[in-house]
Amino acid sequence: MSADTLGTETPPQRLSAWRTALFGLQHVLVMYAGCVTVPLVFGEALGLSTSTVAVLVNADLLLAGAITILQAAGLGRLLGARMPVVVGASFTSVTPMILIGQEYGLSAVYGTMIAAGIFGVLVAVPFSRLVRFFPPVVRGAVVTMIGLSLIGKSVTMIFGDQPAGGSRLALAAGVILLILVLMRFGRGFLGQSAVLIALLLGTGVAALLSMTDFAGVGGADWFGLPRLFLFGAPSFPIAGIISMCLVMLVIYTESTAYMLAVSETTGQRVGPRRLARGLAADGVSALLAGFLTSFPDTIFAQNVSLVRMTGITSRRVVGVAGGILVVLGLVPKMGEVVASLPTVVIGAVSLVMFASVAGVGIATLSQVDFSVGNNLLIVSPAVGIGMIPIVAPDVYAELPSAAKIIFGSAATSTVIVAFLLNLIFNHVGSTSRRSASA
Repeated sequence: MSADTLGTETPPQRLSAWRTALFGLQHVLVMYAGCVTVPLVFGEALGLSTSTVAVLVNADLLLAGAITILQAAGLGRLLGARMPVVVGASFTSVTPMILIGQEYGLSAVYGTMIAAGIFGVLVAVPFSRLVRFFPPVVRGAVVTMIGLSLIGKSVTMIFGDQPAGGSRLALAAGVILLILVLMRFGRGFLGQSAVLIALLLGTGVAALLSMTDFAGVGGADWFGLPRLFLFGAPSFPIAGIISMCLVMLVIYTESTAYMLAVSETTGQRVGPRRLARGLAADGVSALLAGFLTSFPDTIFAQNVSLVRMTGITSRRVVGVAGGILVVLGLVPKMGEVVASLPTVVIGAVSLVMFASVAGVGIATLSQVDFSVGNNLLIVSPAVGIGMIPIVAPDVYAELPSAAKIIFGSAATSTVIVAFLLNLIFNHVGSTSRRSASA
């Protein structure tokens, strides 16, 4: 028996072809809205045209599909966790990418991503052996802050420069309410597709209210390949590289947590070797994203939940999901449709998705015993400092570019503080001072 498996590992499931395809499609429906939200938020923040955002959406879907297949099938002993996981664009990267784009331009966004991808591949093995330095007290604080930091962007998408009220508020509230009702009372496939159903119905209502513009869809091609270096030759500002490398470490903590969660269902032991292969695939996604003008990928929590709820642990199912994503990524017309969706509807859906990310972080923090040790002293300052750029966006405006990009991101500032405090309080000095934070 290998070091990466347990004797109780669930035997491979044998499903019929139609069930495999159906369950694969279900995985796509569950993660689709979250995956395409990242390029939509990024494009909106940097004022990109609808056609440009459409290109980003297609590249995003194509890369997510390819890395999902890689994680499911594996590439020898080099890459891929060989687990039933689905990946998509990471919310963690959004704020740092926006800050880098505003400070250095779009070419720097993807240059720093290439550097971060190389860094991620190089540190995958060492990181897999240092999981103890990223216990729930650190992971929970960081993931919570990721969700909180993105909520403001969803509100901006809903209202733009307009005051709250009127049809936009009513439509956004209706979309959010529909998602909650379907998730609470929907059964099986209906409940799992709540976000997509709300997105489609919300768009239909927006069309009736003249809030949509799909004029560019007709001119889009049915087939197309991603464009390399869409924004020109990449540049590599040091501050941006540092920030994106921190993002990779945050992505690694997320993916580690989700692989551990899947292992509880499959019976697979996520040992250092399996973990390193899975993390290295995340690093490869960032490296390729820099060339394809996409986004770094991470394992999606909603798909982890779907595996748990359905008990479908077949890697073929998520392989089919990856194949569907690849096909969608090769259809520019689909990217144009997604990019043309009304921002008020996307903002409402994003609000629920981002709040769910924060909820995952809170659930992780619930594993921490705050009555012992220094755990409260780790979370409190980390969350407090992480909130600074959220509640006071201009507080770092006068700092050098490097400091502004690193500390202007709630996620990166939180991971720095939480990691250092955990290291100081729970690992430095006498072992008697280490708390039960893991």
